[in-house]
Order: sequence, then structure tokens, then C-alpha cells
Amino acid sequence: MGKVNILDTNIIIYLQSGLLVDPLPKGYYAVSVITEMELLSFSPLSPEQEYWLTQFFKDISIIPCHDQVKLQTITLRRQYRLKLPDAIIAATAITTDALLLTNDSQLHKIPELCWQSLAIQEK
Repeated sequence: MGKVNILDTNIIIYLQSGLLVDPLPKGYYAVSVITEMELLSFSPLSPEQEYWLTQFFKDISIIPCHDQVKLQTITLRRQYRLKLPDAIIAATAITTDALLLTNDSQLHKIPELCWQSLAIQEK
């Protein structure tokens, strides 16, 4: 298995909406537990969206918030003043030595984070 690719919440939203210009590159994918919680708790989630997400999360690794992630999250929030979910997702990628696929420009300013943005179609 090669390097892990962590999908940020925004990338999964673009994927589900069909807005990614290119398909996800081949590889091993995972998400932070916070991404699962963010997406499944979205208030106006339709039954179709919920079903799609439930199936998607069955087929992908979900990384829990273990002690290393918690400590890294605290450091990132203090250093970069990130929102808690963003800090947890970034910390998950850093502690697992993963590439974070994200279009969140706030996360792009973290030098210790390996990230890549993906092209999306205009609505």
C-alpha cells in the first residue's frame, strides 16, 4: 500500500455533487472521523445523499481521533487559529503522514501539511 490520501469534507461534497473535473486518482483513501460526523450531521441532508454517504463510508477507512491527533490539533489551532474541524482533519493527515486532498485555502498555509487541491467545475 502506498501513501494514504485523506479526503477533506469539501472534496467529498464535490465528489458527491459531480463537481470534480477529474476522477480521484487511484490510491488508498481515508477520512477523519470529523469528516464523517460533519457530512452525516448536515441538517438538510436528503435521503439520497445520506444513503450515498453511508455507502461511501462503508468503503473507506475512517481514522479516529487518537491522542496524537488531539495533541496535533491543539498545536494547529493555537498556531494557525483554525476552526476545530479543520484542525482535526489537518492533524489527522499530519499524524498519519498522509496527503490531504482539500480545496480549503486556510489549510494550505500549514507548512507541515502535505496537501493537494483538486479542480472543480463551475456551477
